[in-house]
Amino acid sequence: MFSDELKNISWEETTERIARMTDNDVRRALAKDHCDVNDFMALISPAAEPYLEVMARLSRKYTEERFGKTMSMFIPLYITNSCSNSCVYCGFHRENPMARTILTPEQIENEYKAIKQLAPFENILLVTGENPAKAGTPYLAKAIDIAKKYFSNVKIEVMPLSTEDYKTLADHGMNGVICFQETYNHEHYKLYHPRGMKSKFEWRCDGFDRMGMAGVHSIGMGVLIGLEKEWRTDVVMMAHHLRYLQKHYWKTKYSVNFPRMRPAQNEGFQPNCYMTDKQLAQATFAMRIFDHDVDISYSTREPAYIRDNMATLGVTTMSAESKVNPGGYHTYPQALEQFTVSDERTAKVINARLKELGREPVWKDWDASFDFFGNIANG
Repeated sequence: MFSDELKNISWEETTERIARMTDNDVRRALAKDHCDVNDFMALISPAAEPYLEVMARLSRKYTEERFGKTMSMFIPLYITNSCSNSCVYCGFHRENPMARTILTPEQIENEYKAIKQLAPFENILLVTGENPAKAGTPYLAKAIDIAKKYFSNVKIEVMPLSTEDYKTLADHGMNGVICFQETYNHEHYKLYHPRGMKSKFEWRCDGFDRMGMAGVHSIGMGVLIGLEKEWRTDVVMMAHHLRYLQKHYWKTKYSVNFPRMRPAQNEGFQPNCYMTDKQLAQATFAMRIFDHDVDISYSTREPAYIRDNMATLGVTTMSAESKVNPGGYHTYPQALEQFTVSDERTAKVINARLKELGREPVWKDWDASFDFFGNIANG
């Protein structure tokens, strides 16, 4: 399990090694065709900041070699905000006096229908709070069963599950799982997750092993930028984790995220660091140079101008027209959001902008996508 491997990787020593990286270390990493984690440390370090233009060109080169000029589009659907955890930064934490919603199967299907009216989405991400007693595996299986009538690719972002539960959901048509470790700092982890199953660091960290053992086709990972002052250290730990997973579960596809903390109602948590736009770009370029094949995803947490700029430089997956409250597309459009969305453009507008940038948005069949938006434009 990766939690055992992580015990041998010192947070403090990694932080110091990143700070000690030199201009020569960066140059050496940039000259390699294939980088290791030590090279990634150099590329993510302050020493690499003067090389951002070089890194951007390399990132674009590797992205286009592997993914062409396509951009895979997806949409999240929150099906419940019921949660048994007390994450100090999240609007869904259990002490927040908010109305809790668990969508019924009929309401879930109405949300699917509403989403299909927005754009020809074929990739959907089902998101929940963490309440296994009321919205556990049977509930998720039903939601996936219904989703397969409308979408060809169904992923989930839910509480970590057992290997058998992942296998069960895969049998129902689940194509992938996204789970954010939030932070790899074991010492601080429980400060941010004081109660509930999410307080169990090893259970969450080793969930990725359980996904791999269950044969999950696609695994997405990420750290929440803002929890730890040393965001670079957290991202390096994720690079270690990615390499571990690729070695042990080599048939699986992987994606990474660098979500920057966004405001959430009633949570009151102040981030311990603020990643600048330039630093987000550096992290993205470094990851692409480190791993040419990994999918890099940006959600609507990020503002439009950042998503537009990075669309040609390393990002390969984006969400569009996201609602981050349960039933936000049809049933409860005014319900409390988990966090504040930055990019509020419609899927139609994002589609047109990506095309202006020379990208080809991929919903499933881009010819069908072209027809859909062409029909909208023609009235």
